[in-house]
Amino acid sequence: MTLSQVLQFTFFSNSVKDWLISLGIFLAVLAVLYILKNIVVYRLHEISKKTQTLLDDLVMDGIKAIHWPFYVLVSIYIAFQFINSSSVAEKIIYYVTLVAVVYYVVKFLETVIDWGVNKVIKERRKEEGGVQEQDIQESGGIVRLMVNLVKIALWAGAIALLLANMGYNITSLVAGLGIGGIAVALAVQNVLGDVFSSLSIYLDKSFQVGDFIAVGNNYGTVKHIGIKTTRVELLQGEELVVSNSQLTSAEIRNFGVMEYRRVVFTIGAIYNTHIEKLKKIPSILRKTIEAQDKTEVERVHFKSFGDYSLVFEAVYYIQTADYIEYMDIQQQINFDIAEIFQKEKIEMAYPTQTIQLEK
Repeated sequence: MTLSQVLQFTFFSNSVKDWLISLGIFLAVLAVLYILKNIVVYRLHEISKKTQTLLDDLVMDGIKAIHWPFYVLVSIYIAFQFINSSSVAEKIIYYVTLVAVVYYVVKFLETVIDWGVNKVIKERRKEEGGVQEQDIQESGGIVRLMVNLVKIALWAGAIALLLANMGYNITSLVAGLGIGGIAVALAVQNVLGDVFSSLSIYLDKSFQVGDFIAVGNNYGTVKHIGIKTTRVELLQGEELVVSNSQLTSAEIRNFGVMEYRRVVFTIGAIYNTHIEKLKKIPSILRKTIEAQDKTEVERVHFKSFGDYSLVFEAVYYIQTADYIEYMDIQQQINFDIAEIFQKEKIEMAYPTQTIQLEK
């Protein structure tokens, strides 16, 4: 039997020549993919490490996550286009390749999502350096929970896509899942609202653990931001537990982001104080305030004639957000003013009434 006759020999509806051509195409495609995977992509990955942009690193990491089963299946699928195969075999190869393509596309998208989430968490950890590690991990856990929900939705969409391409009518299935999803969402809408609110708090950075905030008439320090609730330790010592959805819809004053405080205070001298001593008071107040650390005087004025005193008003800035430190400075200012007033024999006013009787 000659070589020509051997090549013309037919089995499974294809000649030996057709099978050899298909095999050659399979090996050629596999070789090209091998070169791309191990040489070109590797070198591009090394180059991407030297660049300042992070997008190319992300793309390279996503491509490296694609493994050999994908390349083999793609090569088989292309090779089968050059032979006559039964409809069953074609469908099997097509569906298996489709599953592989969808699988690795979803894996690539998961890599993109994880990369973005890790970047966000790392940035927050840099900003929250003074926060306890446990609180940072819990905050990151909120984001990861939401990411897992997104991934579940991504896989559900991929499965629906596969079923649709395999000829299944998924309209009724999607409708049924939609009705079921609505029922579940209505049942747990409050919980889901709190979960999404916790994510909003984390991303919006409206406040964080350790900040001193005011919620309505309640003042306290944020101790814990959970998935459903946030806990605030009030000034009286008790703990206030507030749902996250309430916090995102309420007006919150955050004193934790303050860089300075503006302080306004008044002091009164009696009406019988001599004019020369009255003129000394603004200078006394200014020097007393400026003598303290972290203070900057804005103004000091003889403000008004009060009901029972001559009113002086001082306004200054203090470069601290800490309330106790502010009160320590204000206390020292008060001590110094009282001491100087005693030396200068300036009498502070207090509520009095003078009754004059005439005959």
